[in-house]
Parts: sequence; C-alpha cells; structure tokens
Amino acid sequence: MAKKREGGGPTRTQQAAKFLGVSVLAGAVLAGIALPAAGALGLAAKTSVEGFDDIPANLRTPPLSQRTTILDSDGGEIASVYSRDRTVVGLKDMSPYVQQAIVAIEDARFYTHGAIDLKGILRAVNKNAQSGGVSQGASTLTQQYVKNVFVEEAGDDPDKVAQATQQTLGRKVKELKYAIKLEEKLGKRKILQNYLNITFFGEQAYGVESAAQRYFSKPAKDLSLGESALLAGIVQSPTRYDPVNHPQAATDRRNTVLRRMADLKDVTRAQADAAAAQPIKLKVSRPQNGCITSTDGAGFFCDYVREVLLNDKTFGATREIRSKRWMQGGLTIRTTLDRQTQKSIQASLSKHVYADDPVASAATVVQPGTGKILGMGQSRPYGFGTNQTQINLSVDRKMGGGAGYQPGSTFKPIIAAAALEQGISPYQQYSSPFKMAYPTPVQTCDGQWSDHDTVQNEDPKEVGPYAMKEATAKSVNTYYVQLISDMGICPAVTMAQKMGIQRADGEPMKQVPSMALGGQEMSPLTMATAYATFADEGTYCSPVAIESITDAQGKALNVPKSNCRSAMSKKTADTVNALLKGVVEDGTGKEAGLKGRDSAGKTGTTDSRYAAWFVGYTPNAAGAVWVGDPRHQRQMYNITIGGVPHDKVYGADTPGPIWRDLMGGALAGRPAPALPTVQIDGPKDKGNDGNKGKPKPPQKPKPGGGDNKPGGGWHIPGFPDILGGGNGGW
Repeated sequence: MAKKREGGGPTRTQQAAKFLGVSVLAGAVLAGIALPAAGALGLAAKTSVEGFDDIPANLRTPPLSQRTTILDSDGGEIASVYSRDRTVVGLKDMSPYVQQAIVAIEDARFYTHGAIDLKGILRAVNKNAQSGGVSQGASTLTQQYVKNVFVEEAGDDPDKVAQATQQTLGRKVKELKYAIKLEEKLGKRKILQNYLNITFFGEQAYGVESAAQRYFSKPAKDLSLGESALLAGIVQSPTRYDPVNHPQAATDRRNTVLRRMADLKDVTRAQADAAAAQPIKLKVSRPQNGCITSTDGAGFFCDYVREVLLNDKTFGATREIRSKRWMQGGLTIRTTLDRQTQKSIQASLSKHVYADDPVASAATVVQPGTGKILGMGQSRPYGFGTNQTQINLSVDRKMGGGAGYQPGSTFKPIIAAAALEQGISPYQQYSSPFKMAYPTPVQTCDGQWSDHDTVQNEDPKEVGPYAMKEATAKSVNTYYVQLISDMGICPAVTMAQKMGIQRADGEPMKQVPSMALGGQEMSPLTMATAYATFADEGTYCSPVAIESITDAQGKALNVPKSNCRSAMSKKTADTVNALLKGVVEDGTGKEAGLKGRDSAGKTGTTDSRYAAWFVGYTPNAAGAVWVGDPRHQRQMYNITIGGVPHDKVYGADTPGPIWRDLMGGALAGRPAPALPTVQIDGPKDKGNDGNKGKPKPPQKPKPGGGDNKPGGGWHIPGFPDILGGGNGGW
C-alpha cells in the first residue's frame, strides 16, 4: 500500500505515478515529459488526449539543410555556403564508436524499447518528483530526432524555433505520435543515421560529419574512440561542453561517456580508461561560410555564380526558393573558373593598383568560342571593411554590379566592325581634323539625330587624313565620329547587340553618335565577351560561369548554357584583328603587348579621366581591365596609383600593363596560336588602292538591312563632350 504524506495525502511520487498510469491507459503516453509535479497537468493532459487522434500520422520531414560547395573547373573548392553547416552521410561513413557513444549516453536502451521508454519515464518522473523540478528527461533518440525535425523545419525563424522547442504537454504528445510512426516506418538503424545527421554539435556544425571536420579536420568514419565520446558528449549542451572554449568540462563529459560505454560493454574497461587518460587533441577547422571566404580573390566570381542561380527559374519558381536552395540545398557547383587565370588576375591587380588607392580596378577574362568566364577580380577585396566592397565591379547591375563605366575608345572596334559589315573599306579615309563641328542630322534606326557641338582629338598633332588602320592605332576621335555619321547609327547599334553589348544599368542603348567614343556605361564582363567575338572568327558566345550542378542526392541539374551565334563574317573579324594588332604593335597599346604570342586590343580613356580601359585578346583568351572611381567622382589627374604618380592616366599606362601581366600569367605554358588577320597596308603604301595619302571620298554603305536611310551620307560629323565622347582616344 502506498505511503501517505503527513496529513493523509499520497506523496508527489505516488501522484505522478498514478497520473502517468491514467494517461497511458487513456492513450496519451507522456513520453519524455519531465514532470515537476502532477497536480497542475490534469487539464493539459485532457486537452492533449482529445487532440491526439487529430495529429497527422506521418511526420513531414523537410530535406536537411546542407552546405553548397562551389568548385573551380578542376574540382578545387572555391567556397562553401550554408545556413547550417551539414554534410549528410550514411552509417557506413560514421565510425562505429560514434554510433555506440551517442546511444550509450543519450538512450542506452534504444535497441530494446519502442518509440517510448516506459522505464526511462518512470525513472525521470521519480527523479523529478523528488527534486521538485526538471532534473532528468526521458526522451528517446527517436523523440529527439522528431524534435530536431521540428527545429529544422523552423529554419532560421527564431519564433518558429521557439515554438518547435517549447516545453508543453501538447508538443510532447505530438512528438510521441510521430516517433511511434517513425519507429514503424524506418527502423532503428535508419533513425540512428538520421539523428546523427541532424543533431547540433556546436561550433556551427550540424551532423556528425561536419562536427568531425570542425573539431578534428577528419571525416566521421575515421573518428577514434576518444573523439567519438567527445562528440557524443557535446550533444546534451553544445555550449557547456564546447571543447574549444571549455576544454575541462568537455573532458569530464567525454570521460562520462567512456564510462557509460564500458558499463554497457560497448568497449572494455581498459579501452575506456586508456581513452580517458588521453588529453583532448583538437585540430579545429574554423567555419568557412560564404563567398567572402574564397581564395585568390575569387569572391566576386563566386558572388556572380550566386546571382546566376538566383536569377534563373530553372532552380525554383521564386527568388526565395532559389535562395534557400543556394544556402541549404547541398548543391555541388562546378564552375568555369580557371585557377591559373584567377591567380594571375589577382596578382596583377594587386601589383598595379593598391586596395587603398583613391581609385579601383576590375578585370575579367573569358574564353573565346565557349563564353566561359575564366577569372574575375578586383583591386579592392571582397568584404565589409575599409577599402573593401561587396559590389562586383566587373558585372552589370542586375548581376550584383554597379551602373558600369564609359568604355571610351575601346568601343571603336565595334564601330569598325559595323562599318566593315556594311561594305566600308578599311582604306576608307576621312579628313579627321584635330577639332571639328558635329554633323547634323545623323540617321538612327527610327529617325534622325541632330545637335550642335564639337569634338576633338587627344593630341593637337593628330590631324588627318587617316584611313581606318592608322586611325585605330592612334585612336583618332574625329575619324570615328565621321565614320559612324557616314554609315548611320543603326548599323552600330545592331552590331553591338549581336556582340552581346548592353548598358550595365539595363537601360536601352542610346542612339547617338557618342557611342562611337564609348559614351555609354558598360561592364568589364560585357567588353571582354564582346572582344572574344573577334578572336573566334566573328562568333559571339554569351558568358557562362557554371559547368555543372549536382544536388545533395547526386542528381545532375540543368544549368545555363552559352548561346553562340554569328555576329559578323570571318573576314570582318579578321580585319578587326589586323586593326587591333596594330594598336599593340605600333599604336596606343604598345605597353600591353604580349611577348611570344599574337595579341590584339584597344585602349580607352573617358572624358575628364573618370575611367581608363584596356580590352584585348588572343585566340584562347579575351580580357577587359578597367581602372577608375566606382562612384564616378575622382578624376584621374595628378594621382598616384599602385605607387606610380601620374599627371594624367591613360588606358595605355595603367590598364595596359595590368592586362599584359594578367594575360601573360594566365596563358603561361599554354598554346600560342596565331590570330587570323588580313593584310592592311599602312598609310604610305596603299597597294592597289591608289590614293597614297590623299583623302579618299567617303564610300557609301552597300544597300541592305534597312540601315541605309536618308542622311547616312554625311561625313563631317561632330560630337558633343557633354554626351560622354570627349577624349576617348587613349
């Protein structure tokens, strides 16, 4: 007969036991509930019993949040990103010791009881009733797994997490019903595997594989007895038993686990004692989360890959879904990044432009014929500190960049290509005075443009007549203004579109003659990809950054592909190659020329020297380098960049050497094929042209395509400085 308290009532233990028995008989088996006393729970129990049958039978288990890994083209890791650092593995990839240790310390009777451990509950009820508080719980591993599923489903929402972990009778009953169903559906080994993959081990590590890597820098399958006991001990209180910050508490807890394993005969007493005698030996791998952790300056490329995924509905119907997949989906993303190229880009930028300089620099290299982005870097590192930035200066605004920068005279080759496609000869001469009036009107795609202003060359000694080769080598502004005004603006706009050229701010291209001198803002990626068209015989390929993606189950996903198309004839491309080889051999780009391999390119400097460029290519790589103030406020006069003082910055003297060094390193040890060109005689030898230095009458564009509209024959055009053309020649 039960003992009575003084005063005639049953003891607290007896009250709790009686309540538990009634609950079990009623169907509300209160597994894992730490009862401080029985009296206050009657109403809650009644409510929970009534709602038990309304709980869905099957637990909806969301995919476990796992890290996404971004790789270079050779499979080397660039970065990993995650909301929870977890790598899911099977039991075969977990040390048997860690499996035994977690069962021993968390649920020793795991293999002999069902979803509920009645002995454990009675023990906990008795213990807690004696203490008058919550000193011991009785949740089984299965119940703990269910609770972790609730937490995982809550994600990073603190209110949902609090709701998933609240100590209420209703939640415990719900937890129990799911646990019962899981025991029937999964079996013990699968539940143990799931538990070891979902549970939190502290130090931002979720699951035993990430914990093994975090604390010991090894896979979970290689954990020793002592290491396994240490990890198992952390689970009860990841903060209190954190071996990094509380090594003594972690040691004591590890030894408790070892003794428990010996008591259960998982290991011998001698094995447990030997492991307990060893000091904790950690080899901590600090959390490396996000593109900010990328090496070799690849953080901006990593960020571009992220933007590709977030903007592509292939990876989810909404941006929110795609973002969750990036952070939690366990993707493995192999990219196009070439490590040799990336290292060379960053080394060259660091050499020529310092992070604390008043201006910045960005560079991008792509592969002609494929559109693959081989490298992308900046002088200011990826970050949040002083002289750091998170804005990708190499790309358009919609892909995480800014509003772009006027490319200056690096746009002239696009005008040359448009003219050549219209049938204008590379021997076409214009008077090309030092300074001239703006022509009016000039034909556009849908009307006429007219204005009044003047344009001039960089050097007063630059006075024509010039033909296309010499005008390109010397970057003569007035020649190209006359050229675009003669053929009309529409062919130039059409050619730019074929070459994938668009404004960095997403606005439509303005149909004004200023485009001949690079008056509209572009990104380095856009310019590099456009110039790759010349290198690949006139074929444009849209830029791509991703080779392949596999999900957490190893399934291959569809990825964006490069769209390649003919932008111009091979003859036109070969002619532009000849023009731009002249720039690096005899013109403004001599400081950018490469030794031992064919190269071609063009310098560019904008009005008031807010930006300077060099864009160039070889048959196997095309790259663009920009230098300037991202805020478009600092003019590059009387300025020191990379320790070198400048009265004026030119595309030749700062971007040019950066391009030379980065391309030299990127292509070192790689084939050096020749650029296909056509023969273009110099100004003193016109061959069969017969004009030999005399201005040739403007050659009319050949008919076709609707581009030759009234007004296209003007050939004394001018250009207003206010539209951004100005001194685009250097």
